[in-house]
Amino acid sequence: MKEIRIHGRGGQGSLVLAQFMAIAALEDGKFGQAFPYLGGGGERRGKPIVAFCRLSDRPIRIRSRIYAPDYVIVQDATILAEVDVEEGLKPDGMVLINTERSVGDLKLKSQNVVAISAEQLARRILGRPIINTALLGTFACVSGALSLQASVRAVQSKFLGDVGLKNARVVEESYRAFPEEHA
Repeated sequence: MKEIRIHGRGGQGSLVLAQFMAIAALEDGKFGQAFPYLGGGGERRGKPIVAFCRLSDRPIRIRSRIYAPDYVIVQDATILAEVDVEEGLKPDGMVLINTERSVGDLKLKSQNVVAISAEQLARRILGRPIINTALLGTFACVSGALSLQASVRAVQSKFLGDVGLKNARVVEESYRAFPEEHA
């Protein structure tokens, strides 16, 4: 089982990203689970929130928050100043972060960090900084946990028509933005 913790801000689509990942797992013939943790105060636009996702080849019976993730996804790099996003990250775990900064500038402890300007990609294709589909494509590529085809189908199950096509393009371009060595 692979466990993913997603750090974002209220309104950025952290839970939607987790849901896309779980749907893509189902599309791949696997099992997926997605849920938020709102910290007792409820989700408030702009405030740090956490969402979780589990992906497995077998049914998932555990129903708790994820304390030792295999992957951490950070939707907003400014959260690094407020939250220890690497807390509990497994020694061989990976951090995927939306930022225009270089990995070296982030001063993270993990040796396995992937940075992508998901916002820039989303603005170019969607005309808006909606980053969750870009992070989905990148996660699928660098983790190997989800196929590109399943990730595209997951997005198109939620977004129809032109919006679905554009978001599918974001997934595809973010997936192809990384060299083969990550996959």
